[in-house]
Amino acid sequence: MAKNIIEKIWQAHVVKQTKGHPAIFAIDRMLMHEVTSAQAFDTLQQRQLPVHNPKSIIATLDHSIPTSITRKEIADPMARQQVEALRDNAKKHGIELFDFDSQYQGIVHVIGPELGFTWPGSTLVCGDSHTSTHGAFGAMAFGVGTSEVAHVLATGCILQYEPKTMKVEFSGQFRPGVGAKDAIMKLIATIGIGGANGHIIEYTGSAVQAMSMEARMTLCNMSIECGAKAGLIAPDETTFSYLKNRRYAPSEMEWAEKIKYWKTLKSDPGCHYDHQVLIDLDSLQAMVTWGINPEQAIAIDETVPTLNQLPKTHHAMAQKAYDYTKLRPGQNIKNHSIDFAFIGSCTNGRIEDLRAAAKIMDGKKIAAHVTMYIVPGSEQVMKQAKEEGLDQIFIKAGAEFRMPGCSMCLAMNEDKVPPGKRCISSSNRNFIGRQGQNSITHLASPITVAASAIAGKITGDFE
Repeated sequence: MAKNIIEKIWQAHVVKQTKGHPAIFAIDRMLMHEVTSAQAFDTLQQRQLPVHNPKSIIATLDHSIPTSITRKEIADPMARQQVEALRDNAKKHGIELFDFDSQYQGIVHVIGPELGFTWPGSTLVCGDSHTSTHGAFGAMAFGVGTSEVAHVLATGCILQYEPKTMKVEFSGQFRPGVGAKDAIMKLIATIGIGGANGHIIEYTGSAVQAMSMEARMTLCNMSIECGAKAGLIAPDETTFSYLKNRRYAPSEMEWAEKIKYWKTLKSDPGCHYDHQVLIDLDSLQAMVTWGINPEQAIAIDETVPTLNQLPKTHHAMAQKAYDYTKLRPGQNIKNHSIDFAFIGSCTNGRIEDLRAAAKIMDGKKIAAHVTMYIVPGSEQVMKQAKEEGLDQIFIKAGAEFRMPGCSMCLAMNEDKVPPGKRCISSSNRNFIGRQGQNSITHLASPITVAASAIAGKITGDFE
């Protein structure tokens, strides 16, 4: 019977399935950070349980830490407590922690791939919703709650119901200045924030096959924003080339055998999907959000939709968005003034994202009224950016080039957008207060963010 890649990975990891009950599902690897780990370790301590397989777990600091040059001096007492708890627990249980100045500290979904920790065909979890990033490698990767983190720590398994499957095909090719971030935003705008509820998405199409691993990670990262449990892309030579010789990659002796298996991880001709979606890229423009969830996104040359243009079921949320963002129905989103610009996050904090922004900003100045943060996703990205001189391009343009961390993606650290201020951001969520109390967020690609910072207003003019 023909199977899709999602079914193949699922069936390979079911330990036990009882009819009418969730499966006992094996988890190969887990990533941890300081915010969602402490209670899980407390559960183990209360029950006097050891960690099942410490070698299958790595940890880092990212969410609540400062990104200033003095980041080791954590002023916030809760953040400091979270960091110290993770340090203590990692040491106690023999889990490798990538701390400040380890050369690999960074956002958990940036360092995992960098270290070769994410393998095709594997199952991987983290106490973070954007774990779907790792699906770019052909892994089944998804976020879990703190209690499930404890289950994986203790047993290497969790309880799961088999997901539905969705195929999203991107036909055509990208225009200049348009890429993976715009593609995933278009998908979310098309099917809605609940359009993939209960599904794992397989992304396909010639444009996907042509993407770099970093672009694929951006695509998979925001799968959760349309309700999907995860998103993934079948592994290929691009995947294998990226993984080879990385720290946690298979050894030279294992490599040939692993490649042989990984090449079987593709959907069979004639396989079934519960749902299929086709997105045309030939006409796709740069995308930007206008509202308070990722579904509320339009092409940069389009106008904010009116209630008459939306289904009645969307009217209440749209009205809430108009009131919060201070945008008017029918208004052009392009040329609307901004106060802040942010490039970073697990969506767009990799070296390719910084290179794309630097190309736009080289020799230019950001608008005088704009504050811009550029935050590398890891110490490795920061090092490479400095070696390539990207940091100097940003600094000369008037932006702040900061230390690695989640930063302004979410208001869980010192990097916040002030109340009432408007930020264009390369991150993944534009929820109310996401970047700071009463802040206003417009999601876009790093190219659009860089161009807008220079113009001082939302723009798709990249030259």
